[in-house]
Formats: sequence, C-alpha cells, structure tokens
Amino acid sequence: MTAAGKHQASRPVGRRLRRAGIRDVAAAAGVSITTVSDALNGKGRLPDTTRRHVREVADRLGYRPSAAARTLRTGRSGLIGLTVTTYGEEPFTFTEFAYFAEMARAATSAALARGYALVILPASSRHDVWSNVALDGTVVIDPSDHDPVVTELVRQGIPVVSDGRPAGSLPVRAWVDNDHEAAVLGILEHLAEAGARRIGLLTGTSTDTYTRLSTAAYLDWCERIGQEPVVEAYPAHDPCAGAVAADRLLARPDRPDAVYGLFDPGGTDLLAAARRYGLRVPDDLLLVCCSESMVYATTEPPITTLSLKPGRIGTAVVQLLVDAIEGVDPGRPVRQVMPTELIVRTSSQRRSPRTTVSPPRGPAGG
Repeated sequence: MTAAGKHQASRPVGRRLRRAGIRDVAAAAGVSITTVSDALNGKGRLPDTTRRHVREVADRLGYRPSAAARTLRTGRSGLIGLTVTTYGEEPFTFTEFAYFAEMARAATSAALARGYALVILPASSRHDVWSNVALDGTVVIDPSDHDPVVTELVRQGIPVVSDGRPAGSLPVRAWVDNDHEAAVLGILEHLAEAGARRIGLLTGTSTDTYTRLSTAAYLDWCERIGQEPVVEAYPAHDPCAGAVAADRLLARPDRPDAVYGLFDPGGTDLLAAARRYGLRVPDDLLLVCCSESMVYATTEPPITTLSLKPGRIGTAVVQLLVDAIEGVDPGRPVRQVMPTELIVRTSSQRRSPRTTVSPPRGPAGG
C-alpha cells in the first residue's frame, strides 16, 4: 500500500471535521465568550486592538457564527429585503437597469459585512407575499406617495429605510437620497452654457420623489427664465413607451434644441429619435441623460450622463437599516444626501452655439 493509501485508510470514514465554535475562539484568543460575541457583532465597548485580535483568531480558526443560533438568541432571521414598489403591480425587473444593479451589488456587500443576507423581492410583490419570508427589515427604492406596502410593513413592526426621500409622512426609519433639484439645475445651466435656447425634459408619470422633484426643478427653472416647458412623460417601467415619448418630443412644433432624460434607456432612445428626424448630436440637439450605464461612453456620439452614485447609496441604506434592526437609536430621523456627478461627453458640448432652432421635419426617408 502506498503512503497515500495508508493516509487515506487512517481517516475516519463518514466523519466530518468539527467546525470551530465560539468557545474555541474565546479559548484561543484568551477572552470571554461575551467578548468574542461583542467583537464579531460590533457591540460593546471594546478596544480596537481587542476587536482586531478576536477577528483574526476567528478567521484563523474558520469560525462562522451559526445563523440558527443567532435566530434563537436574537429572534432575528438575518435577512433583509430590497425592492421597488413605485410601479405597484406593473411588471418591472428593476435589476436589469444599471442604477438598481449597482445599488443592489453595494447593498449585498454591505449586508454581508454586517452579518445579514439580502433578499431581492420582485417589484410586484405585495406584503401578503412577503409574509412567506421572515425579514428583519426592508430597503424600499423610490417609494411612491402614500406607499401602502411601506405602511403595511411598518404596521407589522418591520423597519423600513428608503433609497429616496419619502413624500409626506411615510413612516420610514431613515432615508438616503440625492439633491435632485440641484442636480437638474446644474444640468440645465450646463446645457444653456453650451448654447441651448429651448431645453426639453423626458420624464416619468410616477409619483416617486426622484421623478417629482426633478420635474418640479425643471418647471421652476423654465418659469424663472421665461421658457415655456417642453415636456413629455411616460411610464418609466415600460421601455417601449420611452422610445415613443422620445419620438413624440422631437416631433413637437416647439421642438427643443436640448433634452434631459430622467430614465434609462432614454439616452439611446433620444439618439435614435434624433437620427430619424435628421438631427445631428450635438450640432442640432444636445443630450444628457441620467444613467449609470457605461454604454453611453461608446455611443456615437458619447452621451453625457448624470450619476446618482447608487453604490454609495446602497451601502448607506443597509448600514442605516441594520442599525435600526439592532436597536441603534440616533435620537432623530436620519437623512443623508449623497452627491451626484455630471460626466460630460460629446453629446452636450456644442462646437458653435446656435441662437435659433430649425422647425421640425418628418422622419428621414419618410
């Protein structure tokens, strides 16, 4: 028999190596079980050196807290939800959009770092469906006005944190959002400085704060400078409707010479509509859209985009939600405003500013 064979024969058949427990970590680190628990869960008043030491020992021993034991000890499942309720029962696979995908990735990492798992719930889920999943808390992205799902979750004692400033008295524990008014104002000023004389808006029909505040900021700006608003709205969860609205906007008698689109894939829809009407971007039409997708860096021409920094928001909302779950009381409602970034590309940089807008014509070849 070979040495390898002897080694294999000496192994106990059908037995698994015992996994290190919290007592093993405490003994190896020379501390109490309570200290190990506090160090790994971020609780207690321990010196940073002690926390690092305990975590290093736990990593070396391969210790992982038992989810079942935690549930028995704390009454928590270790699961937090993430969903979009804005569009109610309308079909909307939100993770297919760059903003939501990046936000979900960051939220997943932040949840795991705090010892929780993220459950992504379909946009059309109702609270009676969610009752099948034992959630410790839920992140809701862009809740609509008087959102019934949020209200019901809170009634059941489930803490809710929103990605998006809630309207009215929606009972969320905390929210994280961007300054949408300032972002829209910055875009409008950028387009005006590039020579735009009539700026249009491609917006949505929903009542979430992102849509409402962005649209209101545009309308306020139009009133202040004396421009008649040029607005087309459509259900943002319907990508086909977006393409129709983009075409409708550029077919108007008061066609704009610059457009800001609030939703994906508004940028590519507007670019396609411009080509149908024989409009050159940026010479005849300036374009900006709000998106996290890198596809806009490779379009012809590349399209200027507004980034809402969803990765930062995803991390922040999970941190706030876990704090709420674990009883961290800040003493007041928590509101965090994240910065935005305008990534300027060719589509919004006119080479020679125009002072007039040519009348609309039919689609090329029509």
